Amino acid sequence: MTAVPVPVRVLTQNIHKGMSVGNARFVLHELKREIHATAADVVCLQEVQGQHRIRDRQLAEWPAESQFEFLADQAWPHHAYGRNAVYPHGHHGNAILSRFPIREWENINVSPYRRASRSILHAELDLGTGHLPLHVICAHFGLVEKERLTQTSTLVDRIQRIVPEEAPLIVAGDFNDWLGRCGRKLRQSLSLQDTFQAHTGSLARTFPAWLPALPVDRIYVRNAHILHARRGDQNWRQLSDHLPLICDLQIHPAQS
Repeated sequence: MTAVPVPVRVLTQNIHKGMSVGNARFVLHELKREIHATAADVVCLQEVQGQHRIRDRQLAEWPAESQFEFLADQAWPHHAYGRNAVYPHGHHGNAILSRFPIREWENINVSPYRRASRSILHAELDLGTGHLPLHVICAHFGLVEKERLTQTSTLVDRIQRIVPEEAPLIVAGDFNDWLGRCGRKLRQSLSLQDTFQAHTGSLARTFPAWLPALPVDRIYVRNAHILHARRGDQNWRQLSDHLPLICDLQIHPAQS
C-alpha cells in the first residue's frame, strides 16, 4: 500500500501550572476543555505540574493524577513528561501529548540555574508505514538573553546530531525570545520555519494573555507543509498568562 501524507495539528502553550493569571483561580478543568476542543494531534505544554502536595490538599478540584495525565485523558494515549524544576512539595516541567505512538523520548536539562530550571523534551513519534519518525521537541527557555542563546546552541547541537536532515521536525514551546535572536539562529542553523510567521507574515504575540504584546511562544517546523496557523482567541485569556498557538501541517511520506 502506498503511504499517503499525514495531517498533523499541533498546539503549544505554557499552561502556568493550571492556574489563572496571578494564581487567582485553578483553571485546569477549563483548560482541558479548550485544549480538547482544538482536536490537536500533538500537544506541547510547558509549566505542567507533575506534583504539588500543598495544592493537592488545598484544592478540591485538584486531579488525583499528574496534570499531563489529566489533560491527556482518552484523547492522547501517548505522552511524555520531563521535570525541569523540582522543589520540596513537588515538581513541574514540559509534556508532550500525542495521538501517535511515541517510539522513544528524552528530557535534557538546559538550565545553568537551580532556581529556574529549563529543559528540552525530545520525542520520536511513529506516523506509520512509509513515514520517517516525526521528531517533536518541546522547549522552555530562560528569561535572560545570555541563557537563552546558550540553550539555543544546545538545541541546535542536539538536532544536528540526533535528527536526520530529511526527517519531519517540530520544535515548539515558550522560548521567551521577544528579541528574536534565538529564532534567527534556529532559522539560519537548522532551516526551521516559524509556522505563524510563514502563514501570516508576522510572529504571534502571545504574552501576556490579557493584552498580548510579546512574541515568546513559537512552533517551528522542518520537512512539513504548513497549511494554517492561528493564535488562541479570547476564550483562552483567563486560562494562563500565555495564549496558545495552533497550526495544521501535512507531512509527506519518506522518499523512496
